[in-house]
Amino acid sequence: MAKIKSIGRAEMEVLRYISDQQSASVSEVADHLAKTKGQTRNTAHNMMERLRIKGYLRREKLDGVFRYFPSEARGALLENMVEDFVQTVLGGQISPIVAYLTQKGTASESELDQIRQILDSMEKDSNA
Repeated sequence: MAKIKSIGRAEMEVLRYISDQQSASVSEVADHLAKTKGQTRNTAHNMMERLRIKGYLRREKLDGVFRYFPSEARGALLENMVEDFVQTVLGGQISPIVAYLTQKGTASESELDQIRQILDSMEKDSNA
């Protein structure tokens, strides 16, 4: 996906649900939205089609039913969304994210180790 097209909170929830399931039909998403949000099948279908048109989902007809699949692996999708957020909302500055994490974020020891490795790598790259 070359350029991220923005999506709303409701679309993000649908995308996350489909990503967690690895694929889903309109009926499956509609059932989920009916239980969690009280939304209709038509709403589910409309959001899924918008996500497909924006390039977040792809669909295949399997056994007469369209199944929707994430167009990218979850990690790549999240990375692209974070990059879009940093560029469009934060003007390319990452310090507000670091400030947020130090004030409100919680991280496991494993996540802290990952952050240290990333910082070490960034530091080596900037000294090269």
